Amino acid sequence: MAALAVLASGCGVASRAQDAGSGTAPGVGSNPPSGPVGPIPAGLQKFYQQRPDWQRCGTNQQCATIQVPLDYSKPAGQTIELRARKVLAKDRGGRIGTLFINPGGPGASGQEFAAQAPMLFGSPLLRKFDIIGWDPRGVGESTPVKCLDTQQLDAMIAADGSPDNAAEIADLDKQSKIFEAGCQQRSGRLLPHVNTKDAARDIDVLRGIVGDPQLYYLGMSYGTYLGATYAEEFPKNVGRMVLDGAVDPAITSEEMGIEQAKGFDKALEAFAEDCAQRSCKLGNSKDEVLAKVDKLINDTDEHPLPGDGQRQVTQALAMLGLVYPLYLKDFWPRLEDAVAAGLSGDGSRLLALADEYTNRQPTGYADNSNEVQIAVNCSDRPDATSIAQIQAEVPKFKAASPRFGEFMAWSSVSCVNWPVKPTNTPHPIKAAGAKPIVVLGTTRDPATPYGWAVGLAHELESGVLVTRDGDGHTAYLSGNACVKNVVESYLVQGNTPAADIKC
Repeated sequence: MAALAVLASGCGVASRAQDAGSGTAPGVGSNPPSGPVGPIPAGLQKFYQQRPDWQRCGTNQQCATIQVPLDYSKPAGQTIELRARKVLAKDRGGRIGTLFINPGGPGASGQEFAAQAPMLFGSPLLRKFDIIGWDPRGVGESTPVKCLDTQQLDAMIAADGSPDNAAEIADLDKQSKIFEAGCQQRSGRLLPHVNTKDAARDIDVLRGIVGDPQLYYLGMSYGTYLGATYAEEFPKNVGRMVLDGAVDPAITSEEMGIEQAKGFDKALEAFAEDCAQRSCKLGNSKDEVLAKVDKLINDTDEHPLPGDGQRQVTQALAMLGLVYPLYLKDFWPRLEDAVAAGLSGDGSRLLALADEYTNRQPTGYADNSNEVQIAVNCSDRPDATSIAQIQAEVPKFKAASPRFGEFMAWSSVSCVNWPVKPTNTPHPIKAAGAKPIVVLGTTRDPATPYGWAVGLAHELESGVLVTRDGDGHTAYLSGNACVKNVVESYLVQGNTPAADIKC
């Protein structure tokens, strides 16, 4: 129901420092640290000056639990936990500091991303930085948002995302209300405080704890919005920041949904053209391939496919199975096979892709990312406030993207009944006074369209745009040597690209 409209993680999964024992900031004592980053915000000394107990949790890795305020306007009030993982720099003597990483989502686990860093990141970063990934507030092993059980979440995700009649609209509304009630019941105190602005404040606490005078940061997809928000809140604290697969904070939820729908269309057309050139199972021309994809979408609306013996593949699940492989070109052969199998009456491959997209395992969902995505997105920016408003917007979405537009429009139903009213409004982030910030955009990125990177880079006073001409979501982990060299030279040596460049 809502999974198409969320932002995706840099790892290709969506859904809309110092050594241990020396983790306090320099100068801690009777006087708060001062200098280029300024003093610790009033009332937050105990958080910035805490000494986490880093314990070994893997080869060359340590984990710790960190306390932050539930409500930053009440720092003496309730606290919540953040769980973090640190990959120790290999060059201990030549270590630069800490590189904080966020894979996106919202809802993706930074801890898991850090655990994968030795396999994903270039050796210059692994040598020179401690790399810290953390589960942001509401996510995973940090104090989590909890809303639904497996059966309830299955029903919500499988609900018809392009309702054709009043009964299907009523079911979407019902699923949204069940979700809202579950979140209120299980996580009511947390819901008003999972917004991105509060999560950005958490980053500065983490920076203070490890003792780095300025922030080194690599954020992907939604992580770019989190990073840009940090730069807006703490511009003087920005050291070196890379925002990969950028979100444009100036656009509305409606504009975001329309542009994502168009982005998925563009990516699907690229897949179809590639498939046809190989004379694949779906046809010998781009139009023939797209026609078969459209047939699958239309057929599953009326007749769900058999899936895993327990769940059927509804149109909503089929759409997730189609969308997920568009994030990574290496997955295109799996998309070809899944569509071909679906047209022959077998939905198991589509379901497997949809389950990977939503982190659904045989025993249930592996994490709470589906719930967090909705909680953060609805809290961050105004969205649809009624079913009637969504119905009025559907024609505009369908005109922009006949294939994906309607699904994007109806995904807003999750926010119609959301109990927390967003305090933020879309606006350009300038981060005046920040050091140069490198923004990466990929020309055929389906989830964070290239135009968003252009927008963010131009809105930031110190933004520098790096363009990757290619397919798939995000740039640094794509295997593009040009992008890799630019990012690592900037983060390790401080070599900011002199002007916007193309890779």
